Amino acid sequence: MKINLITGFLALLMLFSNKSKAQSFPSGKDIAQKTHEKNEGVSMSRKLTMELKDKRGKIRLRETISLRKYFGKEKRLAIFYQTPKSVQGTAFLTYDYPDVSVDDDQWLYMPALRKTRRISAANRGDYFLGTDLTYEDIKLETRISREDYNYKTVRKEMIDGQECYVLEGTPVSKEIAKELGYGKVKFWVDAKIWMLRKADSWDIAGNHLKTIEIKDIKKVQNIWTYHKIFAKNHKTNHETTFLISEIDYQTTISDDTFTKEAMVNGL
Repeated sequence: MKINLITGFLALLMLFSNKSKAQSFPSGKDIAQKTHEKNEGVSMSRKLTMELKDKRGKIRLRETISLRKYFGKEKRLAIFYQTPKSVQGTAFLTYDYPDVSVDDDQWLYMPALRKTRRISAANRGDYFLGTDLTYEDIKLETRISREDYNYKTVRKEMIDGQECYVLEGTPVSKEIAKELGYGKVKFWVDAKIWMLRKADSWDIAGNHLKTIEIKDIKKVQNIWTYHKIFAKNHKTNHETTFLISEIDYQTTISDDTFTKEAMVNGL
């Protein structure tokens, strides 16, 4: 009887201890918000090289110039394709509005069609120009959505020697799941600098769909900056590596760069 009482008491202590540990984690909602609050500077220019590798191992390269600027709390991002010749002149533009109730604006210019096409919210889960990142991934960069998922913080894990909070998320509605193409997500967010370090996603049927790894994070002009993104589609065995270089947060960028006219005219 005495042994049973002691065993029961120890089990109760462990239960309360586990609950206490779980409750000590920030909520998933708070962590998502913190990924949007980190310092990204006012403007930024960089060279972005994309390596696209198919299941047979064939590699295609894309070289682009990526420009970003904040207009108050609104973020605008423009990507201009430089090489190869087959995609030269292609441009992408996004307006990321701070009001979550307002759909962001995104446009794609294809020189072969001589037409600028608006990307609707319903298409934000489509893959971006042959890569394994979606239009939504490109817009968010190392942040995670504040409104698309119901989150729970499940534990801490080490990624690349850094302590991360692990978040599990499910879409807030069937409509959002259909838009994004995900039935479940898992995010590893750095507990110190609040940058995404890894993401896993599953499709609506529950199949493991994609893994994204964000690497080589270090300070540039006193701003934490990633220099490599690796993405793999587990269904197609297609891989994309984004290599970021020539990063400058002190460059002056004209407001006119972030217009549909600039997309057509190029840099």
